[in-house]
Amino acid sequence: MYGLTDEEISAIREGRFDGFGAPERTLLRMADAMADTPSNVGDELYAELRKHFSEAQLIELAASAARENFRARYNRVFDVESDGLYRKGLHFKPRRAA
Repeated sequence: MYGLTDEEISAIREGRFDGFGAPERTLLRMADAMADTPSNVGDELYAELRKHFSEAQLIELAASAARENFRARYNRVFDVESDGLYRKGLHFKPRRAA
């Protein structure tokens, strides 16, 4: 199954990263740093990220986080609210290979 559990989503929303592995905790810290104003991923955090990810991987991950930050900030300008696609406890069946 892909994605996060309801418990993992709640933990992230509450800033509790301790239940995640080191690479995931570091990525969550990066995402938080990128969402700050001004955005700042310091040298110490970047060094920690490089322990877990290649530069090419970090480029992709940072681009994904930046895209989500852009979308969130853009939506705030126009009062775009959630489509309500996430429902706690809702699980989708995994896709079967064709």
